[in-house]
Amino acid sequence: MTLQQLRYIVAIDDYRHFGKAAEACGLTQSTLSLMVKKLEDELDVRIFDREAHPVTPTEIGRKIIDRAKVVLYNAEQISELTRTEKDLLSGSLRIALISTVASVLVPGLFKNISTQYPALSLQTEEMLTSTVKEKLRKAEVDMGILAGPVNEADLLEIPLYHERFLAYVSPGNPAYAQDCIRYETIFKQPVWIIRDGLRQWDPTELGRGEKVTYERFFEGGRVGTLIQVVNDNGGMTIIPETHSNLIMFSQQQCLRPIVDPVPSRTISLVVRADYIHEAKLNAVVDAVKRIIPGVLLDNVIRKGHLTL
Repeated sequence: MTLQQLRYIVAIDDYRHFGKAAEACGLTQSTLSLMVKKLEDELDVRIFDREAHPVTPTEIGRKIIDRAKVVLYNAEQISELTRTEKDLLSGSLRIALISTVASVLVPGLFKNISTQYPALSLQTEEMLTSTVKEKLRKAEVDMGILAGPVNEADLLEIPLYHERFLAYVSPGNPAYAQDCIRYETIFKQPVWIIRDGLRQWDPTELGRGEKVTYERFFEGGRVGTLIQVVNDNGGMTIIPETHSNLIMFSQQQCLRPIVDPVPSRTISLVVRADYIHEAKLNAVVDAVKRIIPGVLLDNVIRKGHLTL
């Protein structure tokens, strides 16, 4: 078994086509097929169902490919140890973000990374928190940005910034006349959410003694969609503080602070516990510091030498 063979089966899984995978690997299709067949013979298993269209991994093949991605990731880590910091700030940088931070960070990340570190090729993708963690564990992305705490031994969490949640209230809602809204009253009325589709949450859905958390009711989707729904249909929703700078001045008049207590979250940069690219971590931290208002960074963001 060789690292090259592992790269071949990962490529086939990516393209789900032997011909396209062979072209991407710089091989003929017959050579690629032969190399994969040798690996299957060595392991005495079928990694791919060649009769399926498109080509799909077998059940054991899926497990082998997932492990191969981690092996290739660790092999790359070894070569990175011998490279200079200048070299480290080159190549690809894959970041997965939850949707409620993507619109805040992604434009600035591309602007700052391309300006400060032109040799880095940034790729971003929005996904659910659970998918970010899964992609990190499979070494399919380099970093994740999500709401902490993560509290998982195989993942390293670096806090980036801390933000409150604000109520976005339609002018036709009685709460619009209030200077602030008490936390306990928020979910005693229908609130627009994105979970199991975009809908209004019914207060009766909350069990006795069950706490309301932003993550529970906002599984994914864009904050801008929630704001537009409130604008068009009335009612109320909840948005992260950083989004207040992304909306028009007239819409900012619909924002109300939530008090007693003030709901908030910490956004963190998350990597595998065996991640070694400190220079890339610091590059992303530098970019975030240029995007997020300083008051949200105080006593949260940490940069410099990291124990990885």
